[in-house]
Amino acid sequence: MIDWMSQFALVLLDTCRDILPIAVTIIGFQLLVIRKPVVHPKKMLIGFIYVLLGIAFFLEGLQMALFPLGTLMANQLTTPEFLGISPTEQNVAWQTYYWVYIFAASIGFATTLAEPSLLAVAMKAEQISGGTIRAWGLRLAVSFGVAFGIALGAYRIVTGTELYYFILTGYIIVIVQTLFSPKLIIGLAYDSGGVTTSTVTVPLVTALGLGLASTVPGRNPLLDGFGLIAFASLCPIMAVLGYAQIAQWLNRRSLSSKP
Repeated sequence: MIDWMSQFALVLLDTCRDILPIAVTIIGFQLLVIRKPVVHPKKMLIGFIYVLLGIAFFLEGLQMALFPLGTLMANQLTTPEFLGISPTEQNVAWQTYYWVYIFAASIGFATTLAEPSLLAVAMKAEQISGGTIRAWGLRLAVSFGVAFGIALGAYRIVTGTELYYFILTGYIIVIVQTLFSPKLIIGLAYDSGGVTTSTVTVPLVTALGLGLASTVPGRNPLLDGFGLIAFASLCPIMAVLGYAQIAQWLNRRSLSSKP
C-alpha cells in the first residue's frame, strides 16, 4: 500500500507539472489580455483539482490494467502452443494469426463504441443536423472503421509490410471519397478520425501493437509496434464518408422510385 501511494504521488506530481502550463495560459489570458477577473475562482480551483486527480488515477490505471492487459492478450494469441506451430518455426504464414485479427477488430470496435469523445461528437452532430445525422449510425460507422483499421494494422505488423504503403493508399481513397461525398458530412468525417484516438482506445491499441511486435518472430517493437493509431485515425474517415455516400444513394433511390 505504501509503495502504491508513493508511486501515485509521483504520478500526481507529474500531472501537476503537465497541467500547470494550461492553467497559467488560461488565467494569464483572462487577467492580462481580456483583463477581467476570473469568474467563479473557487469552482475553477475545485475543477482543476478534480482534473488533476482524475488524470493521475487514469494514468495509474493505464499502468496497472490497460497496458498489461493489451500486452498479455497479444502474447497469449501469438504463442506457438496457441497457434499450433513448432516453437522454433520462424516463417509463419500470416493466415495463422487469424485470431489476432479477430481480437484486434473486436477490441477496436468495442473501445470506439465506448469512447466518450465519440459519443459527445455524435450527440452534437445529431442535435445540430436536426436528426439528419443519426448519433447511433455515426458511432457504428466509426466503430466499424476502427475495427477494420486495427485488424489491418495487426496484419501489417505480422507481415512486416511498410507502414507508408497503407497510409498513402488510405489517404488517396479518402481524397477520392471526399470529392463525391455530401458536403454536410466531410468535416464531421475528418473529425471522427481524431476522436477515436482518445482515452479508451489508445492505451489498449498501443499495448496490442507493442505486444504483437514483441512476440511475432522477426519484428522490432520500436519499428513495427507503433502505427496502429494511424489506422485508427484513417479508417474511420473512410467509413463515415462511405456511410454518408450509401445513405445519399439510398435516399436518391427512394425518391426516384416514388411516383
